[in-house]
Amino acid sequence: MPHFSVAADAGIGYGCRELTQYTEFREAAALYARVFAYTESEYALNANLLTALARNGGSAIGAFADDGALIGFAYGFAGCDTDGTLFHYSQAAAVEAAQQGRGVGQALKLAQRAVALRWGQRTMRWTFDPLLSRNAHFNLSSLGAVGIAFERDYYARPDTDRLVVSWDLTAAAPSPRATPPSAPALGPDDWGRAVAAPDGTWIAIPVHPGRLSPAEREALRRDLERSMTGVFHRGEVLVAATRLDDQTAVYRATPGEGPA
Repeated sequence: MPHFSVAADAGIGYGCRELTQYTEFREAAALYARVFAYTESEYALNANLLTALARNGGSAIGAFADDGALIGFAYGFAGCDTDGTLFHYSQAAAVEAAQQGRGVGQALKLAQRAVALRWGQRTMRWTFDPLLSRNAHFNLSSLGAVGIAFERDYYARPDTDRLVVSWDLTAAAPSPRATPPSAPALGPDDWGRAVAAPDGTWIAIPVHPGRLSPAEREALRRDLERSMTGVFHRGEVLVAATRLDDQTAVYRATPGEGPA
């Protein structure tokens, strides 16, 4: 099994490396279930699966505190699109609640990038809930990935709509995108709508989607599906996401390359 090690910045108190031991794979599976509060067996990971992924074009990365405790975990596998495009698919990243906000998630992603490049994979894809503005900002504005597709009921069950992003791993050094131009004045009445402007297309979402009723959330998801699908059909990609105020966040789309 290839081995990779990506250390965090000095003094930050943790480092990332590929998992290699059976006990580490078991700890990672337990951390994954704990962070996402999964109790049903259908959502469980196991050490055999993670070991097989890591040996066959995939990744299983751990973030370890200075005392050796596992505080974060990410895993992925070799993916292939229907047109034969190859990529590394990052299925999930989990960070202990007490360790969030310290850059562990980004360190895991960069370590996963190193693994994918070693396997010869030039792009990485993953998905996230498009209603989660914090995730959108991290994926698009901080890491520099682009949104390329909207998938309804991604996990074949309701309320699992996902935005697919693609991350170019061949860039010299991933870095945050520059602050986007000022967005139009958008608010709750604009949530889910695509608003055209000279410097791009803007799509507003709520900062706190959990405050919506189930019916309101479902209606918003369908509005987002129409708006984002329209953006992608026009040859645009989502390149940034930022919060406008305490109620509204916004995506920015511009012409760009689609799936790669």
